[in-house]
Amino acid sequence: MKIEWPTLALFIGCYCAFAAALFLPLAAAIPLLALLIALQASLQHEAIHSHPFRATWANTLLAWPPLTLAIPYMRFYDTHLAHHMDARLTDPFDDPESNFLDEGVFERLPPVIQGVLNANNTLLGRLILGPVIAQVLFMAADLRAILAGNRRVALGWAVHIPAVAAVLGAVSLTPTPLWAFCLAAYGGISILKIRTFCEHQAHAQTGGRSVIIEDRGVLAFLFLNNNLHVVHHMNPNMPWYALPAHFRTRRDRYLRLNDEYRFSSYREIFGRYLLRGKDPVAHPLWRR
Repeated sequence: MKIEWPTLALFIGCYCAFAAALFLPLAAAIPLLALLIALQASLQHEAIHSHPFRATWANTLLAWPPLTLAIPYMRFYDTHLAHHMDARLTDPFDDPESNFLDEGVFERLPPVIQGVLNANNTLLGRLILGPVIAQVLFMAADLRAILAGNRRVALGWAVHIPAVAAVLGAVSLTPTPLWAFCLAAYGGISILKIRTFCEHQAHAQTGGRSVIIEDRGVLAFLFLNNNLHVVHHMNPNMPWYALPAHFRTRRDRYLRLNDEYRFSSYREIFGRYLLRGKDPVAHPLWRR
């Protein structure tokens, strides 16, 4: 079996650091756990794309622990691969990871809900409200699918619940109280919302829908270079550690491909959008 050692080593390091962080004082444990939970979610993304092993079952076993507590790995696997149907990117109906709503759907919502969703389209709102909003919408869609008889979705949740119980049971054996771990899990999801905030935009051409953020800092590492997002969408099976060098040698090509949808850093995104909405909630180009 071919093994990509950098990814496997990072998985092992992440889990070891996670276990150690549970024994730290809470002031250090909570933020460190949040960072590690975000990193593990990025590693789950690598596993979905066949890293570090070629065998799906091996990657699934490695990535299975639901440290975020929120998203069943099977559901992440299915919805993310559906998201990689690039012709559907940002489609409010057919892209499971779209942050847009259909205009008609949005206009029928109560004004209070519209206000909450508009606030969620600022970066600060996405950090604070985003994890709850996304989870409610995700679970509502999955509940509808289960009630419609989708056994795959039901299975994803059926195996997720005991996995969450196992994680919480393990945490309960450490000095970190469960409330603190749940707070760290929420923080980890909030960190991931920084990545997804600008990942895609509404654009008439498929290539122009995915961003390039030329950041090489801590967030780029936590997101495993997914800030070079158009590169990932064009090369979905390329491992995280190969993306930067690949991009450097083809930078102009990718910027032409995505119609110059780029930011120099996450600092720039915070400066522009912390308190200002980046996109409308209703998809500006979608009409059904």
